[in-house]
Amino acid sequence: MLVKTRAIVFRTHKYGETSLIAELYTEQKGLRKYVINGVRSAKAKTKANLLQGMTLLDVVVYEREDRDLYRIKEIRPAYIYEKIPFDVRRGAIGLFMLEIVRKSIREREPNHPLFNFLYDRFVGLDATPHSIANYHLVFLVEFSTYLGFLPAGRYTANLPVFDLLEGAFTAHPPDHPNYLIDDEVQGFNQLLGIAAPYAHQLQIGRSLRQNLLDRLVRYYQLHLEGMGQVHAHQILREVF
Repeated sequence: MLVKTRAIVFRTHKYGETSLIAELYTEQKGLRKYVINGVRSAKAKTKANLLQGMTLLDVVVYEREDRDLYRIKEIRPAYIYEKIPFDVRRGAIGLFMLEIVRKSIREREPNHPLFNFLYDRFVGLDATPHSIANYHLVFLVEFSTYLGFLPAGRYTANLPVFDLLEGAFTAHPPDHPNYLIDDEVQGFNQLLGIAAPYAHQLQIGRSLRQNLLDRLVRYYQLHLEGMGQVHAHQILREVF
């Protein structure tokens, strides 16, 4: 059966002499792996840059429920990035977002709201004319909604601590080191209830931004079993 769908390239692996296995997150079928023959040959019809991580595609694929590895009939770009390839900061944020997403999504079932959210946020990172300094921080909070551990509650004078392990604001620091307090918790509170396209409106300094990035990565590690180390955020620290 042929299925037409949008897709986000997660990553690729070499397969044989001239082929690739591409891991795509698709709108219609969820997470899938596809064999693309001959793409690494000199006469390849499909350009290799169409299969770089973060690329947004329109594809026509062959689907059979008894397979773990599928084949692609047609590939074309769904959106061509205009700024990300030429802007070091946008590129670093995009790669960070991609690493987080790739390590968080494991289900093969389609999730249309999640796909649309991810697609829109990658396009938004490329297209926004505003500062993208806080874009990835808001993205992490938004993405947690789809993963099932959106932070509960809001900062108040009576709830001045955010417990990363419990995912909630509390009155007192917990008996473990994974919590936010003082400037960190107030900065974190700014990230709640705002969408990434409006992240430029937030007033967060560079040092606090770096601390919040580290703490949000830790938040994901605490709530996603087997997530492991996230490497791209170290590049972000250097870029910003």
